[in-house]
Amino acid sequence: MSPLSSSSIGSSPSVASGGDRAELSAAAKQFEAIFLRQMLAAARKAGFGDDLLGNGGTETFRQMQDEHFADLAAGTGAFGMAERIEAQLAQFLPPESGSRG
Repeated sequence: MSPLSSSSIGSSPSVASGGDRAELSAAAKQFEAIFLRQMLAAARKAGFGDDLLGNGGTETFRQMQDEHFADLAAGTGAFGMAERIEAQLAQFLPPESGSRG
C-alpha cells in the first residue's frame, strides 16, 4: 500500500485496515535493520586490527554476519528504534474500523 496512491489523493480518509498497521510495523523494522547495517559498516571501516586477519573471504563473511545481526536486532526490537518510528508514524494512519464510533 502506498500512502500517496492515486486513489487516496484528494479523497477523504478511509478506515485503516489492520494490514496498514502491520505494513507500517514491517517497514519500521526494515528501516531499523538498514540503519543498523549502516552503523555496523561504519564501525567496520574504522579497522580495529582487521589488517592482521583480513582478506576477501573474511570481509564478505563479516558483512554477512553484520547484516544478519542487524536483521535479528530489528526483528526482536533490541534497539527500540522500529517501535518509536512506528508509534510516530501511526498517528498519520486513519482510525481502525474496530474503534469507537
